[in-house]
Amino acid sequence: MPLQLYAHPFSSYSQKALIALYENDTPFEFRALEHPEHPDYMEFARRWPIRRFPLLVDGARQVMEATCIVEYLHLHHPGPVRLIPDDADAALEVRMLDRFFDNYVSTPQQKVVFDRLRAEDALRDPQGVADARTMLETAYAWLDGHMAGRTWAANETFSLADCGAAPFLFYADWTHAIDARFKHVRRYRERLLARPSVMRAVDGGRPYRAYFPLGAPDRD
Repeated sequence: MPLQLYAHPFSSYSQKALIALYENDTPFEFRALEHPEHPDYMEFARRWPIRRFPLLVDGARQVMEATCIVEYLHLHHPGPVRLIPDDADAALEVRMLDRFFDNYVSTPQQKVVFDRLRAEDALRDPQGVADARTMLETAYAWLDGHMAGRTWAANETFSLADCGAAPFLFYADWTHAIDARFKHVRRYRERLLARPSVMRAVDGGRPYRAYFPLGAPDRD
């Protein structure tokens, strides 16, 4: 039985796993999670009651969380593109950058979006949103220095860190625009979006852009 990925094509964490699969042309079945009443969604909820995607199923095994899915693919379904280096120190740098993009780009970006998605009569969190935007500015500034003279986030090869950076920076720029002064971040985002695996993931989510609460720029 081929791998099965339970995910949504517009989800940034789903795209993180999809990019890893696309990088190595790994065969898999995409179980798109759109409606709770759909059999695929009900099976997903049975397997993972937390209901946070993506979820990878490989026979009797299942793997939750996008980073762990990429790690699992590296171990059990490797391909020519090595998304985690064999060298321990190089692998540590990749994992460190992966956590940076998860914690300091994706998390504050989602804070802003989730606050906007609340019902009109729901209590909002303006201070939390302001703090999230400050974190994004701080992350952009650090990343701009880090990416000066680099092509990819770690070790000059496309890796797990870039699998996460691509969708997270993609949506972060919509949510809190990457200022022109962060030229290295902007160029890095452009390189990511030009990579075939990333383009494929982005195109998969294109039909759902109208649901993004902060507007979906036509330029991407």
